[in-house]
Amino acid sequence: MDTDTFVRTLDREGELLASAAEAAGVGAEVPTCPGWRVRDLLRHTGMVHRWAAGFVAEGYTAYHPDGGLPDLDGAELVAWFRAGHRSLVDTLAAAPPTLECWHFLPAPSPLAFWARRQAHETTVHRIDAEAARGGTPSEFAADFAADGIDELLRGFHARRKSGVRSEEPRVLRVRATDTDDAVWTVRLSQEPPATEQGGTAEADCELAGPAGQLYLALWNRAPFPTVSGDPSVAALWRERSAVTWS
Repeated sequence: MDTDTFVRTLDREGELLASAAEAAGVGAEVPTCPGWRVRDLLRHTGMVHRWAAGFVAEGYTAYHPDGGLPDLDGAELVAWFRAGHRSLVDTLAAAPPTLECWHFLPAPSPLAFWARRQAHETTVHRIDAEAARGGTPSEFAADFAADGIDELLRGFHARRKSGVRSEEPRVLRVRATDTDDAVWTVRLSQEPPATEQGGTAEADCELAGPAGQLYLALWNRAPFPTVSGDPSVAALWRERSAVTWS
């Protein structure tokens, strides 16, 4: 997927998130984020949007701290979220391909990284807002979901800070059944998970299903579609794979 596609996706997902938050009300519980209410979701995601936009707009070449959470609520909080989302979309759309700035996962360019990361950040939290609202969640494309699985497995969980560790070596297979070439082999050990694309190695456990369902399940927003082999490997992922803000 190219950068323009990610920016368009970010634009759509942020609008869906805001609409779902308004419909749910800022005091509604977020069942996919235990302990959070919609106001927490808006404050967090709006803060992340402004933090990301700062790297692109200012060209920070080293880590720069976020601006903290706002002391806002109700309609004022929703408006604040919408303004930050719009600023991020416009900043990414206007940025030159040659942009140089700090980023924290491998990517073809800093601009490609931030567009991709914020599209997925916002989509996952849109799912949270729609869970708080109730009803049928909005759909997203299978190729976008497969890209998100790849970012999670080969990006986030390749880092030293990944909590997915196993005392004994284990192999987890992830297979999207509705997307070509969307198979990953995840080797679990006492080191960070090592993931490669493809599925020829023998696996202890396989998670299979439509890319969209796997995407949400691997982000701990939904049950795994199908688990075959040793279910304790799937349970290990569920217990230790949370990605937290720090």
